[in-house]
Amino acid sequence: WVGRMTSTEMKRILVCGAGGFLGHHLVKRLKAEGHWVRGVDRKKPEFEESPADEFFMTDLRHSIPLDSIYENIDEVYQLAAEMGGAGFVFTGDNDAAIMHNSARINLSVLEACRQNVIPRIFFSSSACVYPSLDIIIREYLKEAGVLPLGKTACMEEDAYPANPDSEYGWEKLFAERMYAAFARNYGMQVRIGRFHNVYGPLGTWRGGREKAPAAICRKIAEAEKGGEIEIWGDGEQTRSFMYIDDAIEGMIRLMNSDFQGPVNLGSSEMVTINTLVDIAETFSGISVRRKHIPGPEGVRGRNSNNTLIKEKLNWEPKIPLEYGLERTYYWIAKQVIDVKAKTV
Repeated sequence: WVGRMTSTEMKRILVCGAGGFLGHHLVKRLKAEGHWVRGVDRKKPEFEESPADEFFMTDLRHSIPLDSIYENIDEVYQLAAEMGGAGFVFTGDNDAAIMHNSARINLSVLEACRQNVIPRIFFSSSACVYPSLDIIIREYLKEAGVLPLGKTACMEEDAYPANPDSEYGWEKLFAERMYAAFARNYGMQVRIGRFHNVYGPLGTWRGGREKAPAAICRKIAEAEKGGEIEIWGDGEQTRSFMYIDDAIEGMIRLMNSDFQGPVNLGSSEMVTINTLVDIAETFSGISVRRKHIPGPEGVRGRNSNNTLIKEKLNWEPKIPLEYGLERTYYWIAKQVIDVKAKTV
């Protein structure tokens, strides 16, 4: 995608969570830029081999500060977390694991960075830190004429007074404060980005932890022409979705900047879930019937306000949803075909 920024200085970089969707794409980008990369995760990437120079299979909940994974490292990208889509985060069934595991990971990684005097660390936060009623209140005030038309996106300052939409959001908000406190008290350089719904090829597309774009693409790819797919709720809940290339670009730009954050990393292109289905249908060449059923929907609406990132980084995510979703759909459709072929 045009506009990519590259770094000419070779660094030794540690990517925590390198076996996951975001981490794997980040490793590929960093290697393409000529950096030496060490990946660490309790699992390896699911769909292709990691290009990392070294890959440590380690449970970061239990890593110790002087573990060899932190040796001779210039930068750390901390992406490891217990996470998933709405079906994993918003049911309430996984709250204890989400909070316990992610908190243990962040405590271990941050203390290790401090003791090893690692110059800079990036922390991946989430739009889930924002109050669950924020957008509903904004819409109500907009209709009442109190707010300017269109003011529906989350600004960074909206995280307080705190009322995150899930325990996942509460853990992310606590972690943000912990990273900022370490920066103040120990002179560490931290960078904090709040991700809004990242999607793209090589991501989880089945099994219960997939996010909305992947779930919709899978359902349509699996459906027969004129078939039926299930959608949680009425489908009018709104979201913005950021393509993986923009997510990686934003991370690297923030890491290379002098701005600590937190800052939104998300697209400002907001759509309904029903519109997401409409777009995915155009790539499949088929039309599906939609059955709206009860299910975990998350907040009613959310979008990314990109005023701050444009001010601080002179950049914002730019890849259109149709461009990214087309590539995501065709990749998932191929996975569906391959799985069917193996079961025949």
